[in-house]
Amino acid sequence: MAIERIIDANLHDDEPQEQQVEISLRPTNFDEYIGQERLKKNLKLAIEASKKRGESIDHVLLYGPPGLGKTTMANVIAREMGANIRITSGPAIEKAGDLASIVTNLQDGDILFIDEIHRIPRAVEEILYSAMEDFKLDIVIGKGPAARSVRLDLPHFTVIGATTRTGSLAAPLRDRFGHIYRLEFYTPEEISKIILRSSKILGSKIEDEASRILSTRARLTPRIANRILKRVRDYADVNGDGIIDSKTAQNALKMLEIDELGLDAADRNLLNLVIENYGTRPVGLNTMAALTGDETATIEDFYEPYLMQIGFLQRTPRGRIITKKAFEHLGKEFKDEW
Repeated sequence: MAIERIIDANLHDDEPQEQQVEISLRPTNFDEYIGQERLKKNLKLAIEASKKRGESIDHVLLYGPPGLGKTTMANVIAREMGANIRITSGPAIEKAGDLASIVTNLQDGDILFIDEIHRIPRAVEEILYSAMEDFKLDIVIGKGPAARSVRLDLPHFTVIGATTRTGSLAAPLRDRFGHIYRLEFYTPEEISKIILRSSKILGSKIEDEASRILSTRARLTPRIANRILKRVRDYADVNGDGIIDSKTAQNALKMLEIDELGLDAADRNLLNLVIENYGTRPVGLNTMAALTGDETATIEDFYEPYLMQIGFLQRTPRGRIITKKAFEHLGKEFKDEW
């Protein structure tokens, strides 16, 4: 049986209306952007210095778990620089010609945002090296003995790459980014402020205490916070007067099966399956994926980061281990078996 994940931090491509709402909630400048203070401080300095010199900002790599605001930050950088932004993704650039058609249409100072940059094919990645470093594009025309290499001059543009997996990036590509920043999980206080801001944009009234309750269930992730807010708003409109108070928030979260730590039915299912079959013994990633029916990438990207953040899961050389803290939360007896 499939388990719907309200707290999935992924932005679903098959929900265009949902995407439009998500985009409307995004901040457009540093003043509106809540959280990530260290990142904002460093970027403000870099942007100010670039503008004073009349240059494009150096290439930027943003990494961290999904839903923390990498795409939003790329748009904020473009707006603060007064630059046009072209958005694409690693999987969309399948061959050298795809990259060539994009970069040859850029202007001086433009920003090229590449989401999931770790998924760019290696052959395309090697062409991207010279485009980023020398603003030259080396392409091969023709095949066999008649093939010849052509070098094209490119405008001075900035690449902003976003990835959930820096380890999957080739070192030569990673080294071409002048700014490399990790987006951290937000604090509950920051998430509460984000919820209050989003509720105003959505035209919903929410009490401060209710926003604090929702902030503890949002897995410290803005995208999840906004998604929960929209579902709780639906509940308040149908079962109340549209005002989200603490009681309405609690009842809606109970219906959504999101507990006080932000774990949903899928998280608890994963933890329970591992505990029932392996107890406190180490478990391999492939085994966890087989237990839940998910792909290994799903386990790594969507389950593990938060479970590790709250101390429910540990990575060891021998495998993943469910901690005593997780046992206690689920009401399970903890027996150290290794």
